[in-house]
Amino acid sequence: MQSQFYTLTDYPKGLPDRTLFKLETQTLPDLAEGEVRIRNRWLSVDPYMRGRMSGIRTYVEPFELGKPMEGGAIGEVIETNDSSLKVGDKVSHMGGWRDIAQLPAQGVTPLPDIDVPEQAYLGVLGMPGMTAWTGLNLIAECKPSDNVLVSAASGAVGSLAVQLAKAKGCHVVGIAGAANKLAWLESLGVEPVSYRDRTAQELSDAIKLASPNGIDVYFENVGGICLEAALNQLNEGARIAVCGMIDSYNAKEPTPGPSNLSQLVVRKAKMQGFIVADHWASYPYFLNEVAPQVAEGKLVYKETVKEGLENTPDAFLALFDGGNTGKMLVKL
Repeated sequence: MQSQFYTLTDYPKGLPDRTLFKLETQTLPDLAEGEVRIRNRWLSVDPYMRGRMSGIRTYVEPFELGKPMEGGAIGEVIETNDSSLKVGDKVSHMGGWRDIAQLPAQGVTPLPDIDVPEQAYLGVLGMPGMTAWTGLNLIAECKPSDNVLVSAASGAVGSLAVQLAKAKGCHVVGIAGAANKLAWLESLGVEPVSYRDRTAQELSDAIKLASPNGIDVYFENVGGICLEAALNQLNEGARIAVCGMIDSYNAKEPTPGPSNLSQLVVRKAKMQGFIVADHWASYPYFLNEVAPQVAEGKLVYKETVKEGLENTPDAFLALFDGGNTGKMLVKL
């Protein structure tokens, strides 16, 4: 059986060029003891993957040039040489960016028996949802009385963060760009604020209008002017959970930090970065809390879907120009 997969031909500077992604084909070897073969049905592309294209180890190893790329995927077992899995099982794993995955069974997780679409385990009930829950609850220690601000609030992580904060009873402000994304946030009961064509001070003023009582929790996905604007609106004892800083992921030179970091001292605020993988032991608690809300339709989520393996690089690159609302997925 043959497998098609993407490799990276060079480490990019700035926004990756489409030509750096090469679609290759190989004949898969016979299954070894403990291996399974999976026909992928859904692939995930995520902003963190840009860091793996730098050639430098961060919190995860970089992609190797000329080697199959990796990412979250949902698929169906089509052949197995391990007793823990059987043909027909729906599973999640990290053998993405390809149509057929062959990997050790220990790296494969059967999908829970919950009445939700299978691709939800790449989004609202997968890494993005778990990231939103972790940042709010474990890092920022969000309380019902808090005023919450979320950047990239219409994305896969941000859209869950705003809703989880709303469910707690918080006043929630969401930063986004396009008009349709702002309208969607408003439909969720979130105060929408646009960052488009605004300076940091103008964005700060807009946040103040949307949250006159200041900000107690800031869920950071962007950096740049969003962080600078948020720092000016912090209340005493505010907590900032730093999930990512997509504003700088494709920068060719080091980006300057905000000029007002002293607000952390003035407001006696806490700012903490986190990697969701470090908190994965709490996934069952997240699933118990969030899965019923998804199954009952109480928690709204959106997906942007690109069709076909050949469009995987385009789906990934679209993450950096606002081309997604909610989770970006590739359907095979």
